[in-house]
Amino acid sequence: QVQLVESGGGLVQAGGSLRLSCAASGSIFSISFMGWYRRAPGNQRELVAHIVSGGTPNYADSVKGRFTISRDNAKNTMYLQMNNLKPEDTAVYYCNAVSNKGYPYWGQGTQVTVSS
Repeated sequence: QVQLVESGGGLVQAGGSLRLSCAASGSIFSISFMGWYRRAPGNQRELVAHIVSGGTPNYADSVKGRFTISRDNAKNTMYLQMNNLKPEDTAVYYCNAVSNKGYPYWGQGTQVTVSS
């Protein structure tokens, strides 16, 4: 029905930047939540940034001032601009959208690796 595909991950040095994209396809209706999660090896999945429908962006304390979540409605794409990357940002990043019925849609994940 709805598919999300992430892209833009890669290997960067500390202090560098990456821009992740999440392209949506299929029948998209009444999305109440959009966000980016990440999971590092051995760690629990954590919410990095999100937007509730009609609201303003929210960020985890660890990325405030460095990451920016946005979307382009015309392109059905959500973005995560990541600046001043740190080694602790290394993780697989997943985009997520939740319908007004509570059903979650997930992307396949894209690897971000930040070297010292």
